[in-house]
Amino acid sequence: MDRHYADLAMAGSEFTCVGCDDPVVARVWKLVEPVCESDGMGLVFVEFHRESSGRVLRLYIECLESGRGVTIEDCARISRQVSGLLDLYMEDIEDYTLEVSSAGLERPLAKGKDFVRFAGKTARIRTVEPVSGRRNFKGRLLGVSGGNVGVLIDGREFVIPCVKIARAKLVNEDGVKQ
Repeated sequence: MDRHYADLAMAGSEFTCVGCDDPVVARVWKLVEPVCESDGMGLVFVEFHRESSGRVLRLYIECLESGRGVTIEDCARISRQVSGLLDLYMEDIEDYTLEVSSAGLERPLAKGKDFVRFAGKTARIRTVEPVSGRRNFKGRLLGVSGGNVGVLIDGREFVIPCVKIARAKLVNEDGVKQ
C-alpha cells in the first residue's frame, strides 16, 4: 500500500458507503447492519432496484468469523431476523422481494474500510461520471485517502473521488468458481 493511503488503515472509514445516497438504501443499512453484526455476520452491500419481477431488496453478507464462509442457513436466518424489522420500518415503500446472499468472491466494495481491507487486490470500479477521462477502472487497489480511492492500472495511479463511485467490486483472479 502506498504511504499516503496508509492513514485510513489506522483511522477507519472516511466515507459511509457506495449507494447510500439512495434514502432507502441508507435506511436499510441503519436497520440491518446491527442485526447482522449481533449474529456474527457483516453487511457488505445493499441493493434496491426494479427487476422484471418487481422491486428487489438484496442484502449481501459475510461471516465475521475468520475462515468461515456464509451458508444457506446463515442467509435464511438473517432473512428471518430482518424481515419483520424491514416490514415495520419500510411500510412506506412499495412491495419488494427480500433476498439475502453471500457477498461471494467478487464481493461488492461499499465502505471506505473495504477499500483499505482489500488494498493490493484487483478491483473493478465504475464511476457516475468520467474521472481522468474514463468511467471504468480495473486495477490494484491502493486504499483510501482524503475521500479518494487510489487504483494502480498499468503502472499509473488513478485517484477516484469516493462520491463519484457508482459500483465497485473485487475481481476473482484465482480462477475459483463461485
